[in-house]
Amino acid sequence: MEAQTTIICPPDIASRPLGVTVHRLVKLLPRKLFRAWTTELDLWLAAPGSLLGKPEPNTPYYFETSHQGIRHPHYGRFLHVEEPLRVELTWVTGEGGTEGAETVLTLEFTPHEDGTFLRLTHAGFPNESVRKRHEDAWPAVLDQLEERMSRPAD
Repeated sequence: MEAQTTIICPPDIASRPLGVTVHRLVKLLPRKLFRAWTTELDLWLAAPGSLLGKPEPNTPYYFETSHQGIRHPHYGRFLHVEEPLRVELTWVTGEGGTEGAETVLTLEFTPHEDGTFLRLTHAGFPNESVRKRHEDAWPAVLDQLEERMSRPAD
């Protein structure tokens, strides 16, 4: 039996109940999705060479993306890591993202005969416009994940 890790200063999102959940059947194995969200973010989402951190509870991470020539830093810390089935992390971005709010992103990977059933839950948005932006953005991000991580070289 694995020891339970106590999360240091768990995020308090109780006063920010707005969230988004996206379900998707992805033609990738759970272990590949797990790596994509932990150690291989720079293969599909993060700017190459910008990923810092290790997927361990209470450990911070950093990466950046670039959209239309504008740099977008992403920060947070891993809360729960259950390889290869689940990753939970805080997710903080600036203007146009979470607007500095510490949100919680949970990714669950359930094996399926055609790949993996992915459930993405993003909670703790500070207002409806931030929630709506993420509701609109996550499907495109998941499309990019599947397209880029489906390329041969596993």
